[in-house]
Amino acid sequence: MVSDLEAAAAALDASGDYRVLRRLKTREELAEDNGATKKVAIILDVETTGLDQASDEIIELGMLKFSYGLDGRIYRVVDTFSALRQPSIPIPAEITRLTRITADMVAGKSIDAAQVDEFIADAVLIIAHNAGFDRPLCERSWGSFSGKHWACSSNEVDWRGRGHAGTRLGYLLSDYRLFHDGHRALEDCRAVLEILARPLPPATEPPLKTLLDSARIATIRIWAEGAPFDHKDTLKARGYRWSDGSHGTTKAWWKDVPEPAADAELAFLHHEIYGDDAVNIPTQRLTARDRFSDRR
Repeated sequence: MVSDLEAAAAALDASGDYRVLRRLKTREELAEDNGATKKVAIILDVETTGLDQASDEIIELGMLKFSYGLDGRIYRVVDTFSALRQPSIPIPAEITRLTRITADMVAGKSIDAAQVDEFIADAVLIIAHNAGFDRPLCERSWGSFSGKHWACSSNEVDWRGRGHAGTRLGYLLSDYRLFHDGHRALEDCRAVLEILARPLPPATEPPLKTLLDSARIATIRIWAEGAPFDHKDTLKARGYRWSDGSHGTTKAWWKDVPEPAADAELAFLHHEIYGDDAVNIPTQRLTARDRFSDRR
């Protein structure tokens, strides 16, 4: 039966009129050990009661620990962590529909801080597919995350430059002709592992190499405070995002740029946005130790 299905799938793919997606299969070994120096990183994902960092709570934490080489080669899964937590508020029905996590599943459950601390102790890097969302929540729940270097597999890999149409996990998997049961924390971690391990031709190096290179570079967060309203479309087109001032941040348009590009970006703002006025433009220097954290 399996061979018949594979033959049918191959025929559909070869026709050019169909695209066949295969279910993502769990892999523990991803590359043969070649004796190279290895480090340990963790892919992390959380499921929450909603998307508001200020009020919503974690209901599931999933982590996948893996070994990798400096060239971005991923060798094997070292360990996994998965735990549920009962929030102080009811889980909204839409979250249950999305995650399949019910009130009965989390009843009486908690996530042991000591176990979390022990699991992440030897990791040199924490990776999340939306680190700007996951890191602040994790740091508020478990302080040991604050001392770690973080990277974002969604924003710190040039997926579009690698031929992908978008950065959402489901879109990326489909480009590899794969699908998975998303929106459960550990399953999403395994999906991120796969897309970081596999170069999509014509690329030859694994996406993890790009992510590691990006994580090592300091970035400058530029705040376009007081930018004239009629320039908002120009700022948006250039990649600036709006901060509404919540969580203690500045109420302004902002953008992160690699440190070597900061002077050019500031010159653009002075000339194109502020009309060469002698304004003071606030900046922050960020590294992987504090990037994506709301402690800054």
